[in-house]
Amino acid sequence: MPFGDLTVSEGTLVKWLKAVGDAVKEGDVVAEIETDKAVVEIEAPASGTLSAIDQPVGAVVPMGGRIGGIRK
Repeated sequence: MPFGDLTVSEGTLVKWLKAVGDAVKEGDVVAEIETDKAVVEIEAPASGTLSAIDQPVGAVVPMGGRIGGIRK
């Protein structure tokens, strides 16, 4: 989860838009996380294949926390 506003320390993962095994391009929206202030779209940091989903829908994720993995 990317770092954002200094007053937001965590968010709840509300939706995965990609599944394990799906091809992603850098910048594709792969998930949505809701914070106290907004729903944040999480973009793929690199192109490849979504290889892992580490946090399920409903999980509370700290800022900077890992939600999944991409294999190049």
